[in-house]
Amino acid sequence: MKTIIKIMMLFCCVFTFAQTTVKGKVSDNNGIPLPGANIIVVGTTTGTISDYDGNYTLVVDQEPPFSIQVSSVGFETVTVEVTTNPQTIDITMIEGTSLDEVVISASRTPERIFESPVTVERFGLKDIKNTSAPSFFDGIENLKGVDLNTNSLTFKSVNTRGFATFANNRFMQLVDGMDNTSPALNFALGNLLGMSELDVNTVELLPGASSALYGANAFNGIMFMTSKNPFDHQGVSFYAKTGITSSDNAGDNNFVDAGIRVAKAFSDKFAAKASVSFLNGTEWFATDYRDFENPGQTRLDPSYDGLNIYGDEVSTTLDFDEIAAGALPIPVATDYGSSTISRTGYEERDLMNYEAESLKADFALHFKPWADDFEIVLNSKIGRGNTIYQGANRYSIQDFFMQQHKLEVRNDNFFARIYTTAEKAGNSYDTRFTAINVNRFWKGDTEWFTDYAGAFIGNLAGQGIFANPTQDQIAAAHAAARAAADTGRLLPGTAEFDQALETITSDGNLETGSKFTDNSKIYHGDLNYNFSHLIDFAEIMVGGSWRQYSLNSGGTIYTDNDGPIEYNEYGAYTQIQKKLMDDRLKLTGSIRYDKSEFFDGFVSPRVSFNYTADEDEKHNIRGSFQTGFRNPSTQDLFIGLNAGRAILVGSAPDNLDRYTATSAQLSTAGQLIAGSNTVQLNGGDAYTNAFSLASVEAGAPASADVSLVKPERVTAYEIGYRGKVNKFIIDLSAYYNSYEDFISNRTVLTPLYGEVGDNTLSLLALQNGDFQAYQTYTNSNADISSYGASIGVETKILNGFDFGVNYTYAKLDYDESQDPDFETNFNTPEHKVKASFGKTDLLKNFGFNINWRWNDSFLWESTFADGIIPARNIIDAQVNLTVPSIKSTFKVGGANILSHDYVSAPGSGAVGAQYFVSWTINQ
Repeated sequence: MKTIIKIMMLFCCVFTFAQTTVKGKVSDNNGIPLPGANIIVVGTTTGTISDYDGNYTLVVDQEPPFSIQVSSVGFETVTVEVTTNPQTIDITMIEGTSLDEVVISASRTPERIFESPVTVERFGLKDIKNTSAPSFFDGIENLKGVDLNTNSLTFKSVNTRGFATFANNRFMQLVDGMDNTSPALNFALGNLLGMSELDVNTVELLPGASSALYGANAFNGIMFMTSKNPFDHQGVSFYAKTGITSSDNAGDNNFVDAGIRVAKAFSDKFAAKASVSFLNGTEWFATDYRDFENPGQTRLDPSYDGLNIYGDEVSTTLDFDEIAAGALPIPVATDYGSSTISRTGYEERDLMNYEAESLKADFALHFKPWADDFEIVLNSKIGRGNTIYQGANRYSIQDFFMQQHKLEVRNDNFFARIYTTAEKAGNSYDTRFTAINVNRFWKGDTEWFTDYAGAFIGNLAGQGIFANPTQDQIAAAHAAARAAADTGRLLPGTAEFDQALETITSDGNLETGSKFTDNSKIYHGDLNYNFSHLIDFAEIMVGGSWRQYSLNSGGTIYTDNDGPIEYNEYGAYTQIQKKLMDDRLKLTGSIRYDKSEFFDGFVSPRVSFNYTADEDEKHNIRGSFQTGFRNPSTQDLFIGLNAGRAILVGSAPDNLDRYTATSAQLSTAGQLIAGSNTVQLNGGDAYTNAFSLASVEAGAPASADVSLVKPERVTAYEIGYRGKVNKFIIDLSAYYNSYEDFISNRTVLTPLYGEVGDNTLSLLALQNGDFQAYQTYTNSNADISSYGASIGVETKILNGFDFGVNYTYAKLDYDESQDPDFETNFNTPEHKVKASFGKTDLLKNFGFNINWRWNDSFLWESTFADGIIPARNIIDAQVNLTVPSIKSTFKVGGANILSHDYVSAPGSGAVGAQYFVSWTINQ
C-alpha cells in the first residue's frame, strides 16, 4: 500500500511542478575544469555530476527559488541560490584541505575527516590522478602508517600497526561492501582480483581495531574501496600503461596494463556499468641462496639448505663408519665420521613460470524504482590471475579464479546486502614439494643417499685413506659423492625436466606431486539501519551480519578429504552518536556481539569523543577506547598440510583425529625399538605428545603443553588531534594496544616412539632423530602489547607547491622469555618517514609529483624464514600532461627510480624499479 501511495505522489509531483533547468561549468580557482563534481539540490538527493570538461546540466521538478550545493574532493563546498528558470551558473571551487573530505568508514555514517572519532586515511580521485606509483593500489603505500608488503608484481598486502606476514588475516579489505578475502587463504590478495583503477571512487583506511562495527576480521585495521556509481559517473573511460620492470637479478622486462570502463544512466531509474582491466608482466625474482640455518654454508657443504633453493630440505645423517663396516670388501676400520647430507635442490626460477597476470571484470546494474535515494544494486566481480604467495613455502598461484556476486538494497538510511565469494585454485602448486618430487621422480631418496654413501666411502677407500682424512680429502669425497649420486639428475631446460615438472604440478598428492586444489566459498549477509531521520535526540544505528564458510580443498589444504567443511558466524551491533555544546562535542558509543559456532560469544564495545576546540573549527581533539577480537581463521582450525619442514595441523577438536600422516622412515635404531619402518601419527599427537622446540634447542627437552586455539582479544586506546595552524594541516595520533590470548604458531617435535615425560624412549627418539616436526595453532600466554604514534603535516610552499610529510613510530612490547617458542610476526619498522612534493598546475595542464619513503631496519618473522630487513630509501616520481581537447591525461613515471633493489621479507622477490608511461581517456 505504501508503495502505491508513493507512486501516486510521484505522478502528482510531475503534474504539480514545472521542470527547472540549471546548467553551467565547474572550475577550480585557476580556471581548470573540474570533472566529477557533485551538484545536488539542498535538502534532497536530486543531483548530477560534472563531466570531463566540468560542464553539468541539472533538471529538477521544483520551481525556484531553491539552492544547489556543489562539492568536490579537495575543494571547499559551494552553495548558490537558483532564482530563475532556466539559469546558467558557473561555479569556481576554492581548494580546501584534507580535513574537509568526507569519510564513511569510521562511524558507518558520512562525516568529515575533521570530525572522525578515530584515525582514518583517505585516498580519493585527486590522489589517484596524482599518484607517482604504477597503480592506485601501489599509491596506498604513501599513506601515513601503512606498509605495503610485496609478494609479487600482482600481489601486495596491506599492513597497519604490525602483526602481519604476507598473509594478513588481522586486516579486512572491503570492495563495495564485500569482503574480498580469499575463502581458503583467509586474507585479501591485494588488488590481484579487486577493482579497476578507472572505477575507483574512494579508498578509506582505518589503521586500528574496528571490531565494534565490523566484527572479527577487522582486528587490526580495515580498508574500504568504493566504486563509481553509474548514475553519477557516466561515459567511456580508458587507460593504457606500459613500461619495464628492472632489477639486478631479473634484468629488464616489459609489462602492460590496460583497462576500460563503460557506464550509462538510461533514465533516472536505471543505470549500468562494466569495467575490465588486464595486467601482464614478469615477476620479481627470488634469488636468496643463503643457508639461514647454517650461515656461511654453500652448496659445497654437504648439508646446505638454500633459502630460494628447494628440494635440499630432504636430508639425513649418514654414519659413514657404520656403513663402511658392512660395505668394504675387507674388514678395515675407518675413521670417516658422520655427516648430515641434503639432496641437491633446484632454484626457484627453474620451478616457476615468472609470468605475472591479472584479469578482472566488474558488472553492475543499478535500479532506482522511484527515482530517489532508494536503490537496488546487482553486482558481479570476476577475476583471474597468476601471482606468487609466500607462506610456510613459496606457492606459484597459476590461473587462480575468484568471483563475487552481490544483491544490495539501500537508501540514505539503510542497506541490506547478501553476497557470495567463490574461488578456484586453478593450476597452483607448492614449489618446495615440486622440487622434492622432481628429485624423487628420477631417483628415490633411499637410493640417492645409498649412492652418496657408497661413492663417499669408495672415494676415500680407493685412495687407501681409512683413518684421519684431512678436511680437503673429506671435502673432495663429498663433492665426488654428490656428483655420483646426481648422475642422471633432471636438468632445467631439458624436455625430461619439463615433462616431470608438468606431471608433478598436476598431481595433488604431496607424496608424489605438488598441486593444491581449492573450491572454497563464503556466503555473507549484512544489514544496517540508521534512525537519524526518525529520532531527533541522537543518531542511532543498528546492524548485523552472518557468514558461512564452506571449505573445499579435496584434502590438499584442509582435512576435508570426505567433503566440504562448513561452519557459521554471526554478529549484531548498535551505535549511538550525540552532539553537545553547540555541536562542538560529539560522543559516540557502539557495541557489538559476535558468535562463532565453535566458541563462546564475544562483546566488543567502543566509546569515543570528538571535541572541536574553537568556533572557527580549526582544532579538533579525539579519543577512543575499544576492545576487539579475532576468531581463529579457517587455517587455524582445519588446516592439514605437510609443508616439508613441518606438518601444519589446525586445532579444531574434530580436526585432530581427521589428520593422519605416515612419518618418514625411522632410523636403524628406531626400527629396532619400534619394530617397524614407519609410525602412524595423527594431529592430536602434536598437541598431546610433543616437545617444545626451544627446550630441545636449549638442551633440556620439555613438554610443549600446547592448548587448542581460541579467539584472541585486544584492548585499544587512542588519542589524536587534527587541525589547521596557519598554513599547516596537522594530523597526529598515539595508540596503545594490549593483547590477550594472542593466536600464535608453535613448532613442536613429536617423538615417533615413547611418551613425552617418560625420560627414556621419547628422549632416545630425539637423540636418534626419530621425531616429526609440527606447526601447531594455539594462543600465547605471554604479555604482548604494542604502542606507537604518527604525525602528518600538509602545507603549500614556494608559491603553491604541495608539500606533505609524515612520521610513524611503532613499538612491540613482548617478553620473549615468557614464551620462547612464540613469534609475534610484528614485522613493521620502528621508524617510518614519508614525504611528497608536487604541483598539479606547474604549467597550464601540466603537473608533477614526487614521493619519498624511508624506514629503518627491522626483524621479519614468519614460518618461511626469519631475518633482518635492511633500511631503505625509495623515491617514486611522475609528470603528467592533461589535454582537454581529447579528454586525455598522459603520465610518465617510475617507482623506485633510483633502482635500489629491496625485499619485503627474507626469501621474497627482489623489488627493483618500475618505469611506465600511461594514457588515460576520461569522458
